[in-house]
Amino acid sequence: MSGPALRQLHAHRAIHEGGLSGAVTKTRDMMDYLRQGELETANLAADDLIDYWKTRVISHADAEESGFYKEIAMENPQLQEAITKLTRDHDLLRIIVKDIEELRVEEGLSPSVLHKFHALKVVNEIHSRDEERLLFTE
Repeated sequence: MSGPALRQLHAHRAIHEGGLSGAVTKTRDMMDYLRQGELETANLAADDLIDYWKTRVISHADAEESGFYKEIAMENPQLQEAITKLTRDHDLLRIIVKDIEELRVEEGLSPSVLHKFHALKVVNEIHSRDEERLLFTE
């Protein structure tokens, strides 16, 4: 069973906003280090940013999938298609993070890696908005 914060729109929205806000700040910090030519610090910031996506955002997605989404689908079977789409969003976040990790080994903090970091924010923002709109009636 999912925790109460996942079931209440205002609490769930606060989780989403906090997660995105942290990602935006950490991405901006990494980009600032790059602009300043501080490559070692930028790489440490990128490591921290990847860890943040995994431990804050993707762990939230895991929690949603393991309990919240299943409960919603049982209570409202007509929402199964929406849940499938929202789960795909989570999969995209996981795929992009994995791509970033692999590309960094090959390319370092290349333009394609930076684009993917920004893509994570976009996918997450759209996902959160859709999830709140589709699964909550408050």
